[in-house]
Amino acid sequence: MLLREVDYARPATIEEAVSLLAAHEGARALAGGQTPVNVMKARAAAPDVLVDLADLAELRTIGFSSDSLLEIGAMVTYTQLVGSSEVEVARPILAEVAATIADVQVRNRGTVGGNVCVSDPTNHLPPLLVVLDASFTIRGSDGERVVSAEEFFMGVYMTAVGEGELLTKISVPPASDTGDGFSGVTIGKHGTYVVDAAATVSSEGARIAIGCVAATPVRATEMEERLAGGDFSDDAVREAAKGLGASLDPPSDVHGSADYRRSLAETSAVRAVLQAAGRRKT
Repeated sequence: MLLREVDYARPATIEEAVSLLAAHEGARALAGGQTPVNVMKARAAAPDVLVDLADLAELRTIGFSSDSLLEIGAMVTYTQLVGSSEVEVARPILAEVAATIADVQVRNRGTVGGNVCVSDPTNHLPPLLVVLDASFTIRGSDGERVVSAEEFFMGVYMTAVGEGELLTKISVPPASDTGDGFSGVTIGKHGTYVVDAAATVSSEGARIAIGCVAATPVRATEMEERLAGGDFSDDAVREAAKGLGASLDPPSDVHGSADYRRSLAETSAVRAVLQAAGRRKT
């Protein structure tokens, strides 16, 4: 299906991009275009103005802040994540997960900012960024603000980025004594997840988030509390996961019933935590 007519702008600076987004109520940012173009073709959305971020080189960088946070520009592609030496040093799980997204063509075009701003419950990065305790920098006409990952994801296709605002970067604390894990079941080798789970394990305990079971990633707080004692043996982790599925209210669809997703949530959480515990630096 052909796209309907839409105005197009290609700003040279972040300030210009924010100004364009603020000036047009129906304006939408265009990053890699992997989701919005298909959505527009399906006539599920019809922005009045597309603000193409392709020329904003400062949004394509990966580096470290003055306080050693890993900073990932919103226009960084999955392929960049996979090949980044900074990511490999600070948080290699990001590269591991990015390498499993779709296919090479999508990874070459798709961006981290696009992935999180779409806020599709089946996307790989939201639950991972929640357990990594990431923060999101959002630029608007009134300046910058920073929100946590748990505050950023607000619902299906809804985030903390408001009208006239632009996500500029994601900041992730580097691993110290932390191990990270990610597990789930996909629809095909490079498909979307039916259910996934992300986990981090450190001296402070575990952080666990489940994806694809609600509009936003769900923290497995009861399982975290049961693991607070620091026992990450196979038996202890499996015992801690009991009842996790029953606490969830996932949807049923052609890929799996709600009960199947509840079972997958427990299994995926156990695998993610055990993987994280096995990678923890002590």
